[in-house]
Amino acid sequence: QQQRSKQKEIEAAGEMGSRTLEITPVENPDKAQEAANVEGGPQAKKRGHETSNLEAATHLFKGSVGAGLFAMGDCFKNGGLAGATILLPIIAVMCVHCERMLIRGSVLAVERTPGVDFLDYPETVEKCFEYGPRPLRRMSRVMKLVVEMFLCVTQFGFCAIYFVFITENLHQVFQQNGIDISMSMVMLITLLPAMIPSLMTNLKYISPVSLFANVALLFGLIATLTIAFSDGPMPPVADRNLFTNGSQLALFFGTALFSYEGIALILPLRNSMRKPENFSSRFGVLNSTMFLTTALFIFTGFVSYVRWGEDVAGSITLNLVVEDVFSQVVKVVAALGVFLGYPIQFFVMIKILWPPMKRSNNCAQKYPITMQVCLRFVMVMLTFGVALVVPQLNLFISLIGALCSTCLAFVIPVLIDFVIRAQVPKGLGVGAYIKNIFILTVAVLGIVTGTYQSIVEIIKEFK
Repeated sequence: QQQRSKQKEIEAAGEMGSRTLEITPVENPDKAQEAANVEGGPQAKKRGHETSNLEAATHLFKGSVGAGLFAMGDCFKNGGLAGATILLPIIAVMCVHCERMLIRGSVLAVERTPGVDFLDYPETVEKCFEYGPRPLRRMSRVMKLVVEMFLCVTQFGFCAIYFVFITENLHQVFQQNGIDISMSMVMLITLLPAMIPSLMTNLKYISPVSLFANVALLFGLIATLTIAFSDGPMPPVADRNLFTNGSQLALFFGTALFSYEGIALILPLRNSMRKPENFSSRFGVLNSTMFLTTALFIFTGFVSYVRWGEDVAGSITLNLVVEDVFSQVVKVVAALGVFLGYPIQFFVMIKILWPPMKRSNNCAQKYPITMQVCLRFVMVMLTFGVALVVPQLNLFISLIGALCSTCLAFVIPVLIDFVIRAQVPKGLGVGAYIKNIFILTVAVLGIVTGTYQSIVEIIKEFK
């Protein structure tokens, strides 16, 4: 009897041991809770509301339409009416193709990673290289850091550009109403309202303003185009450049890539959908949204350049007659729409910067909320400082687009595709090889020429 009792105890202990082993992979609730509440990690994505096709398309549209939409007039000025109209759809097709390569890489990486349901952009790059050919595996961590760096720089640029956009529109309104203050002082006035929501560490307190921000942006765009059509007869198309030279095309490329930069949203949006397979189907969310976005970009840019010609500004709202009261309302509403989007863009940047800082800093581990608020304060001040130093909105947009957006949209997805195909015998066929080399060639040309020309123009402004 005693032997039977001992045997049962041993079996029970074995069962308990096996159960303990089963729950070991998720035994760290702190990290999971942290990712869900503060860092917005993958765990949060699976627990949240599953989005429909329409909701996913709306979010993707929001991510693609912002300050870059109002810069389409300048984009067409640099590309020419015919040149920009032809090149924008080509760039859109290349972007969609590269986003599909990123999705394919992420799906394959998730399949090979036990216990993982979702990988974001940096994690996808890391895992693809980690599972790739042996010589490339040691580069996995470095590639992840490179992608995180480009994402941070891009989001940092967005935030700085938002400061400039808001300041330029409000400064015109202030001047018209007899408030004679400098651009720098106007930017300083916007600092505090931008600072307060950016110090909040939970996105749920920030996201409700996103809908109002997009309504304000669309109102600003529709009102601006309405004024453009109603302000007398449109100038003849023959008075505008159909094509431009190489230096201007370099600026066009940077602005176009900046405006299309939404690749960081692709994987989170796809993962959040009720039916993820509908995201990248033939008439799915990705293709439909990019088609509508491209059509809106072309229409806005074409009309703006025909109306204002070489005088078109980095934001078309700046071309409105400031003496008109309705134009002043449009400027303020558009500035408000961009302003309310600042905390959302800022949150993405902090989500990348905060986790490594917390892991490597004892003080951040001991006082996480205090240290994160301090980090947010410093980053807001840095974006404010850069916006103050480089006030030319159009040049800033071209620089960020040429340098960072091109790498994220074209270069990294092509590298992922090369790594994935290298794992399969004869996976890298001649067609795929030529296609990838073509995309890389376009990307490198855009990076070199766009970055160089943007820096040259910025230096000219300083002189």
